Amino acid sequence: MSDPEKLSEIDVDALSEEQAGAELERLAEEIAHHDALYHGNDAPSISDADYDALRQRNAAIEARFPALVRSNSPSQQVGAAAQSKFSKIAHEVPMLSLDNAFSDEDVADFVGRVKRFLKWPEDKPLAFTAEPKIDGLSLALRYEGGVLVHAVTRGDGQVGEDVTSNAKTIADIPQKLIGTDVPDVVEVRGEVYMGKADFAALNARMEAEGKQTYVNPRNTAAGSLRQLDSSITAQRPLRFFAYAWGAVSGLPRNGQKAMVDLFAQWGFKTNPLMGRFEDTNGLIERYRLIEEQRATLDYDIDGVVYKVDDLALQARLGFVSRSPRWAIAHKFPAEIATTILRDIEIQVGRTGALSPVARLEPVTVGGVVVSNATLHNEDYIAGIGSNGEPIREGRDLRIGDAVTIYRAGDVIPKVMDVDVSKRPSDSQPFVFPTLCPACGSEAVREVNDKSGKVDSVRRCTGGLICPAQAVEGIKHFVSRNAFDIDGFGDKQAEAFYEWGLVSTIADIFTLEKRDARSLTRLKNRDGFGETSAANLFASIDARREVDLHRFVFALGIRHIGDGNAKLLARHYGSIEKIMQVVDEASDFESEAWQELVDIDGIGETAARALVRFFNEPHNRKITEDLLAEITVKNAEAVASDSPVAGKTVVFTGSLERMTRDEAKAMAERLGAKVSGSVSGKTDLLVAGPGAGSKLKKAADLGVETIDEDGWFDLVGA
Repeated sequence: MSDPEKLSEIDVDALSEEQAGAELERLAEEIAHHDALYHGNDAPSISDADYDALRQRNAAIEARFPALVRSNSPSQQVGAAAQSKFSKIAHEVPMLSLDNAFSDEDVADFVGRVKRFLKWPEDKPLAFTAEPKIDGLSLALRYEGGVLVHAVTRGDGQVGEDVTSNAKTIADIPQKLIGTDVPDVVEVRGEVYMGKADFAALNARMEAEGKQTYVNPRNTAAGSLRQLDSSITAQRPLRFFAYAWGAVSGLPRNGQKAMVDLFAQWGFKTNPLMGRFEDTNGLIERYRLIEEQRATLDYDIDGVVYKVDDLALQARLGFVSRSPRWAIAHKFPAEIATTILRDIEIQVGRTGALSPVARLEPVTVGGVVVSNATLHNEDYIAGIGSNGEPIREGRDLRIGDAVTIYRAGDVIPKVMDVDVSKRPSDSQPFVFPTLCPACGSEAVREVNDKSGKVDSVRRCTGGLICPAQAVEGIKHFVSRNAFDIDGFGDKQAEAFYEWGLVSTIADIFTLEKRDARSLTRLKNRDGFGETSAANLFASIDARREVDLHRFVFALGIRHIGDGNAKLLARHYGSIEKIMQVVDEASDFESEAWQELVDIDGIGETAARALVRFFNEPHNRKITEDLLAEITVKNAEAVASDSPVAGKTVVFTGSLERMTRDEAKAMAERLGAKVSGSVSGKTDLLVAGPGAGSKLKKAADLGVETIDEDGWFDLVGA
């Protein structure tokens, strides 16, 4: 691993629970910002390497503190919301992202995790495929009766943009499939890209015509595919590699490699560097080969993707939040550059976290111009790890320093080191503010009551009086995984707050009514007109009915991310039930509290945050004001005819035919709720050898108990 990755490991290992929660909050905000730039605007501001480093750190913290997984965690998100200028199409099968590996050891760990999940014998070969990870734009192509019916971008993984007319102009995309074994319905997925030579020729032509040239092939390809005028797309030399599939009426092959080979027979271009291997060494050797050829390839790649080859095993492995368990991307090493640290800016987040951002002398790293980078927290600026040990041999970061930055993916750069020998003679240590720059309130580093450790993040104590926190809360509320209000972005949130039109999230749904009575109408304000104001009001009205999990996530409750919001929605079913349970759970000895913390994946930290939020009178009033203006749809019952659908299941003891994770995944696929402890609400206990206190408690409560074989007989697996 490179030095920055080692530093990240040290920080994660030493984090307290409170520090981890604050760091996850900061990472969620930063990654969401860069996701929007990359996927929504095709204009990333940081490198792949830095973006991957942020996600890697987020994943490491969540692995150590699973109870702290946030609703807006990057691990729960894919891409960015579809743009309003295109019609939207929901993916029948979500388009997920991949987890990342950055070293040979990470790859070995991935293979080991897969084998442990499957209880795979160590001496038995397990086949994987390896293929280049194309740096382009993901696209899903749906064929019915062998004919292309629509092409959809990834979007946020659930809903994408309909770019069918543009996709039909790409020569590599067949409009009718040829050959045999074509299913009645099949969605072929792959990557739209622009070759390096074609990109150079396009830029030469633009320059000759006196027009602005493009920055890199990936963004140019993405922008070309997302043109409103398909004739413009047709003029761009776009290409397509097929490598996966989504919805399909029947799989004609039983292996990943065999399916991709079949794509070639149907008329698609597939990557010739894809191979199938039966051990980790084979995967690493193919990675080295592709890495050596990287510079000579006519397309940009940023790593190698490994997938379990057997499709039946892929189905058993399933998915975790935003990514499959059976695949991983082995990214190429970070790219490094040196520049000058021009300023350190302190930004205030939604929950008051003071986050330092480096403003840099712009520098090109791997083809991307970088001018901003993360500095994590004040200890990182001082060169001290969260364990109190130096992370840069005592070298702090100062304005004017020559610094080394790196990007390890395609989105968030990090300041890695400082060259003290080039430090200006009049430089001064950076003094981190102890007062909030937005409201002047005291900014403190909280102390964990249990561990006694000081939080790594300094946080504004201003709460409701802090404009930065209020504005960030409004931005979060209208964001893509929350209410997703078209035309209501960061600029509108800031302007409306400054104008006094939207002070709380509840004000959004009374904006039009109040505007009608105002002397200064929105249509007459700077940046608005009659049409744009009317469109905004229509967008707000279109969100007066919202899914339960989106509503819970939109409230911006600390430690309740998109994942936890979905868990709560699925478990309780309605907002009325959630609020009732929270009231009852205020007594930490109550049955309601125990049920809340026992929801698999929630945990005590998130449960306390939920209770604290609704117990705060101001939050309660805002929630009730919102509910007076909108309708929150109850969570849909799991559409399943399985005998365990809707039941609460607990697994205990040693399972022999499947791992505990696989058992939980199977139960959830069948519509069951998985709990971590036995209570009067438990419907079924599945007990393996060595079951102890849970088995006894189940017997005392009269809970039905079966063994592992009985479980398989019950669900018919």
